[in-house]
Amino acid sequence: MEGVGVVLGSRPILADLTLGLDDGMRVGVLGRNGAGKSTLLKLLAGSQQPDTGRVTRAGDTRVAVLDQADALPAGTRVRDVVHPGLDEHAWASQASVRDIHDGLLTDVGLDSDVATLSGGQRRRVALARVLTEDAEVLILDEPTNHLDVEGVDWLARHLKEHYRRGTGAMLVVTHDRWFLDAVCTKVWEVVPGHDGAAGRAPVAGHVETYDGGYAAYVLSRAERTRTAAVAEEKRNNLLRKELAWLRRGAPARTSKPKFRLDAAAALIADEPPPRDPLELTRMATARLGKDVLDVEDVTVTYPWRPGERPDGATSAVDGAGGVDASGDVEGRVVLDDVTWRLAPGERVGLVGVNGAGKSTLLRLLDGTQEPTTGRVRRGKTVQVRTLSQETHELDAVAGLRVIEAVEQVRGRVEVGGKELTAGQLVERLGFTRERAWTPVGDLSGGERRRLQLLRLLVAEPNVLLLDEPTNDLDTDTLAAVEDLLDGWPGTLVVVSHDRYLLERVTDHQVALLGDGRLRDLPGGIDQYLRLRHQSQDAARAAPSTGTRTATADGGSTRSPAAVAGAPPGSASPADQRAAKKEMARLERQLAKASARIENLHARLAEASAAGDVDTLTALAAETRAAELEHGSLEEEWLVAAEAAE
Repeated sequence: MEGVGVVLGSRPILADLTLGLDDGMRVGVLGRNGAGKSTLLKLLAGSQQPDTGRVTRAGDTRVAVLDQADALPAGTRVRDVVHPGLDEHAWASQASVRDIHDGLLTDVGLDSDVATLSGGQRRRVALARVLTEDAEVLILDEPTNHLDVEGVDWLARHLKEHYRRGTGAMLVVTHDRWFLDAVCTKVWEVVPGHDGAAGRAPVAGHVETYDGGYAAYVLSRAERTRTAAVAEEKRNNLLRKELAWLRRGAPARTSKPKFRLDAAAALIADEPPPRDPLELTRMATARLGKDVLDVEDVTVTYPWRPGERPDGATSAVDGAGGVDASGDVEGRVVLDDVTWRLAPGERVGLVGVNGAGKSTLLRLLDGTQEPTTGRVRRGKTVQVRTLSQETHELDAVAGLRVIEAVEQVRGRVEVGGKELTAGQLVERLGFTRERAWTPVGDLSGGERRRLQLLRLLVAEPNVLLLDEPTNDLDTDTLAAVEDLLDGWPGTLVVVSHDRYLLERVTDHQVALLGDGRLRDLPGGIDQYLRLRHQSQDAARAAPSTGTRTATADGGSTRSPAAVAGAPPGSASPADQRAAKKEMARLERQLAKASARIENLHARLAEASAAGDVDTLTALAAETRAAELEHGSLEEEWLVAAEAAE
C-alpha cells in the first residue's frame, strides 16, 4: 500500500497509508470499533479500491478472505462449500486438509445442508472453506467468533504451522488477546481520526505498526504514550510562554512581531488528535452477606431433539440422554446432579464445549430458570445481574436516547463520594455528547455492548454473571473492563472463550466437560485442553464402544464419565490399551510433579532460614498450586486405572 486513502462522503477515514505485507508475516490488526479495520482488510483483499494511492500485489498473488458475515447459501451441502467442484479423492489424501476436518468439522456431516447448521457450525464451515483454499495471503475478520477455547487453541496451532516464511502471509482482525500473542509476529493498530474541532478540518485515521504480539504491542504503545506525553508537556510549556508574551504590555496585538504570532498559532494548531477517552467507574456495590449462591444436587433435562432416539444412543450434553432410577428416559440431561457453592468475593471462570450447559448454569444462578430436580439457594442480600451474550434486552429501549436508557435504570449514582448524573456516566464510558443523545436503535454493536454494561453497573449488583463479555468490544474497552473488574468487591462468574480475560480477572476456573458434571481446574485452561484432548483420543481409539455423548452442534464424543463409570471388565481391549497408555503418561507427569514439589519444599526451607518473607509468600503460593496439580493428576490416573481393569 502506497499513500493509500479512503474518503466516506466528505470525511477522510484513512489517509497516507504506506504498509507492506511480506512472506512469513502474521499480522494482527487492532483498533476501536469503527476505526476502519474492516476497510483496511478490504483494501488489501482488493474488494475495495482506494480513493488515493495504490495497492499492488506481486505476480498472481491469491488471497483468501473470511468475512465476519458467513454467506452460506441454503440448499448447499457442507462438502460443496468447503471443497467446491472437487471430488473427495482430490482432497482426502492431503494431510493438511484432514487436519482441518479434524479440527473444525468433527461434528458436522459433509452431506448436511448448511441451512440446518447452528451458528457455531456455520462459522467453522466458513473457516474450513478459507483454510483449504490454495492462497498465498489469508485474511481473517474475527475468526474466533463462535469458537470455544478448544477451537481457538486448534486454530492458533494450525496458523502458526501453516503460515511461516516461505508459505505465505496472514492478516487477522481479532479482539482475542491470547490468540494475538500465540499467533502474530506484528500488530497494526488502526488509530481513528476525528471530525475536527473549533472549525478545523477533519483528521483521517492512520495505522501504527508494532513488532511482536499483543504483550509486545502493549509495552511499545505504553512507551510511545510516555514519549508523546513528554513531548506534549514540552509543547504546553512553550505554548504558555508564547501566550504570556502575547498578553504582555499595552501595544496592540498587530504590533507584535509576526514570527511570534505565527509560533503561537502553530503550537495551538499542532494539537494531536486524542484517543477515544474511556473511563469505567466502579459503582457502589450492595452489601453481600456470607451466603451467596448454592447449587445443590441440581439436574436439568430438556425434551429430546428431533431425530434423537430415547434409548440414549444419541444422548447428548446440552444433549445427553437422561435416565431416572427406574431406567425410564426423562429427556436430554444437561446438568447431572451438580453441586456448586459460590463464596462472597469469589471470582471464577466457567469453560466448556459449546452446548455443555454453561448458559443453562448461568440462568439457574440468576433465577430465570428452575432446575428439573435439586435446588438453588440464594442469600438474602444477593442482587444478581447478568451481562448476556446478546444485547436483545436493549431492543425494548431502542427508541430512547442513550442517556434516557441509563436514567431508566437509575438517574444518579454516587461514585467516590460524588453524585454523577446519567450524562456524566455515559461520557465516562466513551460516548461523546452527540452520541449520548443518539437513539439506542442507531448504535453500533460495540456501543450497544458498552451501554448494556453501563445499565448493568448502575443497578449496583453484588453478584455479576458475564456471558461472553468480550463480544463486540475492542481491546481498549476490554482493558478498561478488566481494570474495573480488578476492584470489583462482589462475586464474579465469567463464561468466556477468551483465555486472556479468564486468566486476567478470575482466580480459578471450572469446566463442563460434556458429561453433565462440573469439574474444578486447578491447572487452569491448559488442564481443560489436556482433558479434552484425552477425551477425543479415547473416542478415536474406540469409536464403537462405550457411551457416546453428542455435542451441542450435533456431533459426538466419548464421555470420560462413561469409561470411569463402567463396571470392571466391561471395557473393550482397545479401551484398556488406551487407558494403560494414559496411565503411563500420567505416571511420568506425576513423577515430575512430585520432584517439583520436593524442590519447592527445599526452597521454602532455605527462605525460612534466611527470613525472606517475600520469597516465602511467593513459594508458598507456588507450592499450593503444584500440590493441587499433583492431586488433579492423581484423580486422572485413578480414572484411567479404573478403565484399564
